[in-house]
Amino acid sequence: MSEEDTKTKKVDQRSNNGTNYKFSLISILIAIVSIFVIYYKQNSNLTIDENTCGEICNNVNKGIDSTVVTTETVTTEKIITSVITEAGPVVTKVITEENNVKRSTEQQDDNDDIVYLDLEGTSKMINLIRPDDYQMPASDVAQGVVHPEDDGIRENAVLVTLCRNSDLLNLQKTIRDIEDRFNHRYHYDWVFLNEVEFSDEFKRVTSALCSGKTKYGLIPEEQWSEPDYIDVEKFEKIRDEMFDNEVLYGESIPYRHMCRYQAGFFWQHPLLDEYDYYWRVDSDVNIFCNIPYDIFKFMRVNQKKYGFILSLTEYETTIPTLWKHVKGFLDEHPEYINDNNLIDFISDDDGETFNGCHFWSNFEVADLNFFRSQAYQDFFEYLDNTGNFFYERWGDAPIHSIAAAFFLDRSEFHFFDGLGFYHPDFLSCPTEENIRIQNQCTCDPEKDVTWWTFYFCTRQYFRINDYELPPDVSPI
Repeated sequence: MSEEDTKTKKVDQRSNNGTNYKFSLISILIAIVSIFVIYYKQNSNLTIDENTCGEICNNVNKGIDSTVVTTETVTTEKIITSVITEAGPVVTKVITEENNVKRSTEQQDDNDDIVYLDLEGTSKMINLIRPDDYQMPASDVAQGVVHPEDDGIRENAVLVTLCRNSDLLNLQKTIRDIEDRFNHRYHYDWVFLNEVEFSDEFKRVTSALCSGKTKYGLIPEEQWSEPDYIDVEKFEKIRDEMFDNEVLYGESIPYRHMCRYQAGFFWQHPLLDEYDYYWRVDSDVNIFCNIPYDIFKFMRVNQKKYGFILSLTEYETTIPTLWKHVKGFLDEHPEYINDNNLIDFISDDDGETFNGCHFWSNFEVADLNFFRSQAYQDFFEYLDNTGNFFYERWGDAPIHSIAAAFFLDRSEFHFFDGLGFYHPDFLSCPTEENIRIQNQCTCDPEKDVTWWTFYFCTRQYFRINDYELPPDVSPI
């Protein structure tokens, strides 16, 4: 080796030693920073807002797709992971409580701003962070309620569907609507009730669609059959007469069983014992708007016990003697009548006659403790003993409505607007364009029946409560 080669080799060695020394310093600095970050996260509660998270959060609020910001709040028991991301007209915040969080920052779709989380543990809850220009429907403003903001706490509530195995096809669309528009954020449990055992297919499909726990209940035979005191021959004759007179469902035995069960037994099922609120979801309903708040939290915060969307008049031919028996019960139990009742909604002459107005129970959000009350139980038992769920064709909706009108305080009712609801053959669609846009509604307001001046009773409800009609609703 020449002297020149030897000098060159020594220079290279010194250069390599310097490079290695620099890399060592960098490694040490990275380690120190990492330790500091870990220590800081473990001893602080981090929050994110526009003022602290900078450009990424601003991009989210501007509607730039695929930008995600994650923060952590570390406690002694669990990790709460928050994810802020764009979701339509509002920003959402995903709250997940769990013991183990696997993180991956590998690049996908050439976007370095995405943090992918593989979450293990309990279900995610999504808290809507409202924009500054969030609006409530005018009808909610008139009713003096508030839309509670999400706080990551689930209410003691449940969705309930009474259905059959044969309803599965229609029910899938209904569940998808409820989940997409509401329950994917809260993961409330869903109870399904049937007079026969649900099939394995029914359980597989519904449990796959629902984000919360699914529970399947069998209805006791005595609650889905004619009581011993029903005269079978008389019952058969009456059904034939109703069929000839074209009374709606007048000949149907299963429909009578359903109405009687919904009127007096559904809340007794053991699967509902643990809950305080319920949302009745029939197997053929649709929801057309995002629901930007927790309906159950709304009920609790606003101290409501009965919520409805549509109200209409009952077919007189199905309830010819109902009011007579209602008056008979109230004569025996005047102590159950609330001093601030809603009787002027269901009667135009101070209780002398029934005007037919009732809340359509196909959409019903209610406090289960109302049905569990002694007043309601005694009321149903009195009516049931008349046999007229069978000899006539009493529906559950007028039973619920009449009981609520007498036993609840009028301040405990609420008319829901801004949701977009359909049950054959009637549609409720928000009349205010700004609400339809904000809640991403897909219904046709021209087909809305909520404020019709005949057959429907929403105007009656607003008039007796001295509520102002929405601006897009004609006063006549």
